[in-house]
Amino acid sequence: MKIGVVGIGKMGRPIADRLITAGHDVAICNRSENAAVRSLRERGATVLALPEDLAAGSEVVLTALPTEDAVRQVYTAMSAVAGAGQIYADHSTVSPALNRHCAAILAGRGASFLDAPVSGGPAGAEAGTLTVMVGGDDATFQRALAVLEAFGSKIRLCGPIGAGQAIKLVNQYLVAVHTMAASEAAAFAVRLGADLGIVQDVIGTSFGSSAMLLRNLPRFTARDFSPATPIGLIAKDLSIIHAEAVQAGVPLLIGGLVEQYYLEAKARGWAGEDMSALVKFWDRQSGAPDEPPGSS
Repeated sequence: MKIGVVGIGKMGRPIADRLITAGHDVAICNRSENAAVRSLRERGATVLALPEDLAAGSEVVLTALPTEDAVRQVYTAMSAVAGAGQIYADHSTVSPALNRHCAAILAGRGASFLDAPVSGGPAGAEAGTLTVMVGGDDATFQRALAVLEAFGSKIRLCGPIGAGQAIKLVNQYLVAVHTMAASEAAAFAVRLGADLGIVQDVIGTSFGSSAMLLRNLPRFTARDFSPATPIGLIAKDLSIIHAEAVQAGVPLLIGGLVEQYYLEAKARGWAGEDMSALVKFWDRQSGAPDEPPGSS
């Protein structure tokens, strides 16, 4: 199929790469020329400067964009050239209302839309093991399934437009809270004289385990804060979650406290670091900045 991918970042690049490997005719569009764009061009992707040019020549268009403003701008541009039979799927994390807006402006041109946020990070995209949470009608979902299977292993139609984003926001809430809890727990363990390798081995199979604990403990120990999932990205997601919770009348008390930590981390200049860098709060509180928290 002729597939276009808009947004060649941490998720868009491996998604496009998997589509090329699967044999699709892939066109890509990014706001700037970078190493990821160049590598995909070498792999056979067509590089286009404008999202509307990409949309005009694609059967399926996938977007993976960093902000709500970017999603709104890109879909406004692409809706001007959208046509009957096309499928658009947004893998960004945005509000359900924004994706419903995208669906509406495309429907006016006869095109179909799925909100399809993903979880699993860049490594999951590269391995083709992403979880894809889809909102839309079943007929469009079935038509798009073969494309989504190029990079996803658990692909679930969650309900109508917006349902995928609702599930993703719940996921991001837990990612943020569990990462903060893992940071605090690691500092607590070290202060008690525990070895984090043993903590991971034992708690990893206990009720206290979580995917974020297992993900982050090795990063804490290695001081590996390279941005697989940056603090700034999670802070953006938390702002969307906060707004949705206010609108729904749900008091996310733990989430409100955790959001303040992420905002403080941004203020300290950590926005570009991986979310595991939150452990540095406890380094400083213990009076030992820049010392590994992992070894007793």
